[in-house]
Amino acid sequence: MNKPFSYDLLNKMPLIGIMRNLPEQAIETVAEKYYQSGLTCLEITMNSPNAAGQIERLADLYAGGLNIGAGTVCSMSDLEIAIKSKAQFIVTPVINEEVIKACAGENIPIFPGAYTPSEIYKAWSLGAAMIKLFPASDLKPGYIKEVLAPLNFVSLVPTGGITIDNFTDYLASGAKAVGIGSALFPKGLIQNQDWDALSAIFVKFAEKYNAYINNH
Repeated sequence: MNKPFSYDLLNKMPLIGIMRNLPEQAIETVAEKYYQSGLTCLEITMNSPNAAGQIERLADLYAGGLNIGAGTVCSMSDLEIAIKSKAQFIVTPVINEEVIKACAGENIPIFPGAYTPSEIYKAWSLGAAMIKLFPASDLKPGYIKEVLAPLNFVSLVPTGGITIDNFTDYLASGAKAVGIGSALFPKGLIQNQDWDALSAIFVKFAEKYNAYINNH
């Protein structure tokens, strides 16, 4: 049975790191540096090589210490593989009604991708735990505030274009969490196995969030 998703871990550090196409041999080292920094949620995209194996390995290694989820889940076959791999949460770039309903029925948190207020409301009404606001790269943080005015019951997770410079702006505008990919996992550092520099990035994100929360 899969370890339940921990909202306590998410609330402690509401950043979801998105690992896509990272070298297989680096996965465990990257995850360990991530965990040591105080970050708490990791998503491995299903279009990465051996995503299922990576998810299962990290879910076993960090049970109770990290939330390990599956991203880019676009179909029921993706979902079945992700759940068998012990994914604790599911992220999609699109609204697939069958996938959302299946997760809701099994009490597996799912964060489907949506962009417009109508899409956001539809995903929420189908049973989404949170909504991945995607792509957020062209949306200013004020968009979240505007959407939440009438839809104050939804939880939004902007993803795409989120960086060390702007992630707290999205949180301040009402985002429940943020999804961060390339800004957290620079491919060059990982390919060069520069683990100290990678750890410094993780720590910088964690420290900035802690400073933000202490001032709000």
